[in-house]
Amino acid sequence: MEGRDNNGFIGDNSPSIVGQFRWNAPPANGVHVPGTQGVALTDVELAGGKTVHRTTASENVSRNGTGTAVPVQPSADRDQWGKGIEFLMSCIAMSVGLGNVWRFPFVALENGGGAFVIPYIIVLLLVGKPVYYMEMIIGQFSSRGSVKVYDMAPIMRGVGYGQLFSVATLITYYSSLMALIARYMIDSFMNPLPWAKCRQEWLPNCIDSEAKAMGSASYSVNGTGLSMASSSELYFTKVVLKELDGIDDGIGLPDLRLTLFLVLSWSLVFLTLIKGVKSSGKASYFLALFPYVVMTVLLVRACTLPGAVDGIVYFLKPQWDKIYDPKVWYAAVTQCFFSLSICFGNIIMYSSYNKFRHNVYRDATIVTSIDTFTSLLAGCTIFGILGHLAHVTGKTDVGNVVKSDAGLAFISYPEAIAKFEVLPQAFSVLFFLMLFVLGIGSNVAMTSCVMTVIKDQFPKVRNWQAATIIAICGVLLGSIYVTPGGQYVLKLVDYYGASSIALVLAIAELIAIGWVYGVDRLCKDTEFMLGHRPNLYWRLCWRWITPLLMFVILIYNLVTLEPLMYKQYVYPTIAYDIGWCIFAFGLLQLPIWGAYAVYKQSGKTLNEKIKNSFKPTPAWGPLDPATHYEYKKFIDED
Repeated sequence: MEGRDNNGFIGDNSPSIVGQFRWNAPPANGVHVPGTQGVALTDVELAGGKTVHRTTASENVSRNGTGTAVPVQPSADRDQWGKGIEFLMSCIAMSVGLGNVWRFPFVALENGGGAFVIPYIIVLLLVGKPVYYMEMIIGQFSSRGSVKVYDMAPIMRGVGYGQLFSVATLITYYSSLMALIARYMIDSFMNPLPWAKCRQEWLPNCIDSEAKAMGSASYSVNGTGLSMASSSELYFTKVVLKELDGIDDGIGLPDLRLTLFLVLSWSLVFLTLIKGVKSSGKASYFLALFPYVVMTVLLVRACTLPGAVDGIVYFLKPQWDKIYDPKVWYAAVTQCFFSLSICFGNIIMYSSYNKFRHNVYRDATIVTSIDTFTSLLAGCTIFGILGHLAHVTGKTDVGNVVKSDAGLAFISYPEAIAKFEVLPQAFSVLFFLMLFVLGIGSNVAMTSCVMTVIKDQFPKVRNWQAATIIAICGVLLGSIYVTPGGQYVLKLVDYYGASSIALVLAIAELIAIGWVYGVDRLCKDTEFMLGHRPNLYWRLCWRWITPLLMFVILIYNLVTLEPLMYKQYVYPTIAYDIGWCIFAFGLLQLPIWGAYAVYKQSGKTLNEKIKNSFKPTPAWGPLDPATHYEYKKFIDED
């Protein structure tokens, strides 16, 4: 083996990394040329296990009168990021989303305040960073999407299809949330804010959200039993959602205005993805950076409000007694898991468009650190606002002035903003615009994941065609969630189609990469690609710590499992049956595609077929033929 002057491999124009080498006389583009040393990749290897006819040099002489071999470029049509920074910005836009601004502050508050940050950071180091780095490595190394990446272990291909199904279910309702946010953003231009005052038909059980006397979303007055609600809550349930009391008699028809906002949301996603990563990469600068501009403006404004400091201190003050509660650690794992979007296929998909030598170690460190910083920044911003809300309402307990879940963004925050005396409209527009941009960034990533699987399976399909099909299906399925019973359906689909499946598929992915494919092989791949071998910390996490921790969380989740309800409403039996069918369909991808992989494997006996299905396919490795040749030699000589 001899060193190259630029320490890079043939066929890759990405920046060189110290410690990389090339083997003597590799074939040109993977095709053996007379006069060179080494053996070219076989037709079967280049075609992913399928036998194809390759034009030889002699055939070219007879056809073209030349002796030049026809090069094989199976990866020539695959998109790539225009610049490495576009990949980083896209990952930030994907990982930093609604969960950071919407969910993290109150998960932290409910689980120890400042003390929650300690288990969260520990979980980040043991789960978040290792899995994020692992998925970046495997995606960039193979240049394959979240399904074809399981060429490394065909029997586990069902993990990719299960995650694809989970992401698809997320997409169906995510844009409906974007429609709600867009509705509030447009309504925020009205003066006064439409949720600030009670409407005549809501009296006498309503109190103005702009009133200074009361701040909770719903309450009883003087123990009389008269149920009262704020105008912001009634505006959300009766005007925006037109929500039903139950879905026993159906979910109703889609709301026209919300449907138009749903179409708008999908139109923006479509325009962002119309040229694949080439267009989404350009949009990533805005999608990643603009929310920070708004968040900074909101934080500065929040800190100048009376009572804001008390709210921030309340958020960060540790409640040390809760650090020993297993619920806190469970909350830390789930928050880290969903906030970073690990084990959904999105990270594998994005990194598959990188140049082969891109420094993903650096990017994984940056994104995971920024995600945590953003969560803390958002927490300070939100609780600065809520501290002011507690101040104007005369409350001493900041935690009791708000409502969680969907009501957090659409009831509590609007109610707090309605109490601002100076420019509440500007504050409201900025807040919902920030949420909208964050949501678009995450939705673009999830839709890209589905697009990549389609294009990997059907290479002739163009980006705009795949984006059009997904957008149309997204609007049709998303219209279910903008009906009067839509929030009931959303809760059901989220629970059975995304949250419950995600943990099981995550463990399956960690087993597939860390045990079936093997940590040792993964480390060799990393050394070949980046020029250095992952240290003991990464190897221990990939093989032992992260899978075991995820398994413990899964067991805890099953032990503490409770029947799903929405606002104390018990779903009809048929709804639970549908939910379990959705759950079963996602998990059945594992045995179905595992059996199919065994069936398709070569081998005379069933035992041979099963053994071969655990091994990487002949085409596994870098897509570029010359780099693939280098890799085969590297593995054989190691």
